[in-house]
Amino acid sequence: MPASYKIDRERRLVFSAASGVFSVADALSHHEKLSNDPDFDPSFSQIADFTQVTRFELSADDIQLLAQNGLFSANSRRALVASSEVAFGLARMYGTLRELSGESGVHVFHTLDEAMQWVLGDNAAS
Repeated sequence: MPASYKIDRERRLVFSAASGVFSVADALSHHEKLSNDPDFDPSFSQIADFTQVTRFELSADDIQLLAQNGLFSANSRRALVASSEVAFGLARMYGTLRELSGESGVHVFHTLDEAMQWVLGDNAAS
């Protein structure tokens, strides 16, 4: 499965993960499933782990399309985890476009630990 998610209502967190070849269709499908999940709340934070993606099939236009379709609230903390330079660059592009739309809580990290610490703070270990 190219993209999946788990919702932790107690920590108000969505943990998304992608693997293999990841395309705009995968991202849009993930977005639709999440938005229709009764446990989802747009004010939750998100950690999106792209470290297991082997290839991205996304153009600059695809990133722009995804950035225009914000699912989370403007104040949500969203950590994108990218281990490769390509993934890091795509994530930064997405974050910049979201910032231009008024969202200030998108940050990109190289490790899951850094992302967890930023999103959850003192609750990261629990």
